[in-house]
Amino acid sequence: MTVIDAGPPGEIRIAPSILAADFGELGRAVKGIDAETDWLHVDVMDGHFVPNVSIGPPVVAALRHYSSRFFDCHLMMSEPGRYLEAFQRAGANGCTVHVEIGGTASLIDDARALGLRIGLAANPDTPFAAVAPFLADIDLLLLMTVFPGFGGQSFIADVMGKVEVARREVTLNELALDIEVDGGIDVTSAPRAVRAGANVLVAGSAIFAQPDPLKAASALRAAAYDGRR
Repeated sequence: MTVIDAGPPGEIRIAPSILAADFGELGRAVKGIDAETDWLHVDVMDGHFVPNVSIGPPVVAALRHYSSRFFDCHLMMSEPGRYLEAFQRAGANGCTVHVEIGGTASLIDDARALGLRIGLAANPDTPFAAVAPFLADIDLLLLMTVFPGFGGQSFIADVMGKVEVARREVTLNELALDIEVDGGIDVTSAPRAVRAGANVLVAGSAIFAQPDPLKAASALRAAAYDGRR
């Protein structure tokens, strides 16, 4: 595993999602937005937990030749524990698993043993109570703002209430925890997410589907900082 610092918890970070990039030119696409990339978000889908299939460890390993950024791997999988070591060996720095699949405590322990930064994700309809017991044990809380499985979906604004609750808990308990949002994040929704308490913004179509992805990523960063003013 390439050891890369994720940076201090709570800082605004832009995490472009390669799911929206041109897979035929993935290395070029990743290099093209590097100047506005804090973390690189890698969506992994198994066709079981979500109704789609994307990529695996070989693509992560290949991307390591094109980026030295923190690799934020979102494992939308029914059995992520079987693959944690493979992603670690491929160059993942952090892996996020879904609370909905269960076995959360064991997955956290397994990721820690591999030296991975560990995240916990919750779908839009999953209550905050499902993730609350694990907040002190994880590095990242990912609150999905769309239902996982496909890119290009519309932002679900109702999730912002859950983000606000999460940020209050993090602040109250002085936790070193990043709060990430993923789905429908663009220059309009980003400030709202940041105001609610998110600090890591995953964006796919809002960056890679634009005529100038680097300029789009810069605009997204500016919009995120507007949410903190």
